[in-house]
Amino acid sequence: MKHIITKISSLLLAGPLLLMVACYQSDDVTIPQRETTPSTDELDVYIQQNFVKPYSIAVRYAYVDRYVDPSKRVTPPDRDNVIPMLKFLESYWIEPFVSVPNGSKFFKRYVPSEVVFIGSTIYNADGTEILGTADAGARITLSRVNYIDTLDQQWLFLQLGTIYHEFAHVMHQNFKLPPNFQSISPQGYSSSGSWFVLSDEEALQRGFVSPYATSAFNEDFAETVAFMLYYPNFYERYYDDEANCATADCFARNEGRALIRQKYNAILAHYKQYTGVDLLEIRALVQEKLSE
Repeated sequence: MKHIITKISSLLLAGPLLLMVACYQSDDVTIPQRETTPSTDELDVYIQQNFVKPYSIAVRYAYVDRYVDPSKRVTPPDRDNVIPMLKFLESYWIEPFVSVPNGSKFFKRYVPSEVVFIGSTIYNADGTEILGTADAGARITLSRVNYIDTLDQQWLFLQLGTIYHEFAHVMHQNFKLPPNFQSISPQGYSSSGSWFVLSDEEALQRGFVSPYATSAFNEDFAETVAFMLYYPNFYERYYDDEANCATADCFARNEGRALIRQKYNAILAHYKQYTGVDLLEIRALVQEKLSE
């Protein structure tokens, strides 16, 4: 019904609209330009200078309901936490990417135009938590900003895993998944809505870096990229085989690692081919920061 009303309204307005256009052709119509005064607020100036001007990233820190599913209850970030969170992103996300060969070009071209901060956690009805989202490569949403504590390894790893994961979604949204990525461990993916019942051990034995990675091909790609970049013990846990296996679980873990190695190599080649970026160089910079 709404669609029909819109069509009727358009037809009714067609005559007057044409008449108005005809009048404007002979009249000198001057449309006043609206002047805007740049904000002098310290926070807005910081965002303008460090995010908008160099990377065209708009940072949304005030709560706006269109950025969040209306069924979710969230709180905005405390104002005092916004600049520390921005500096955290500059240090661990922007600087590592723009510092490697071809990285600046890639980052500026494909970084989402909006970053949204949520102060609280975001929970689903099933009890799982939404750490972040990437909306069609245009927006990244990050939660838990009010818990910021870079000395807390759990918070730090959750945020790094989230930002690298969501930015990896931008990669496959623009360049698809690596060839044959979906055929590496096709039997290991979990059924819809059941990934959270798996343990880390079960996920590894299936050839995945986390239970969430088993939820879909795209999530597998994004999770693997994230773990490659931020997880200090990535090679010991997910890449290198355990020696002298004597148990079925050990053999199963090594079989899972063989699958992860295939994904690892496919991802590195995919980034290199389409962006010229070497993810291992980015990992080296991230790990250097984590060890400071």
